[in-house]
Amino acid sequence: MNDCLFCKMVRGEIKPDIVFENDHVLAFNDINPQAPVHVLVIPKRHIATMNELDDAYLGGEVLKAAVNLAKKLNIADDGYRTVFNCNQHGGQAVYHLHLHLLGGRQMAWPPG
Repeated sequence: MNDCLFCKMVRGEIKPDIVFENDHVLAFNDINPQAPVHVLVIPKRHIATMNELDDAYLGGEVLKAAVNLAKKLNIADDGYRTVFNCNQHGGQAVYHLHLHLLGGRQMAWPPG
């Protein structure tokens, strides 16, 4: 998708603060962090929403990257939150599937 913000990051047209990258996923620090650690993990292939995720392997790669990053960023032991927002009522702002990895502080429930 040519005008997708995250696709532009994957193509290198926009330079995010990358914390992890492999053949399948890209992870970078959120530009508007909601916690001391706030990383977005995205598949490199454009998938607009969770509803369109039809590749279990790719979904697993996103989750595996989040778990490994939680360990690398020293938030795994105290705990962290992972969030996928889907469509308007779910709070999705960028229509390229992305996982929010949040940690480094106590998280409240319900989230809002």
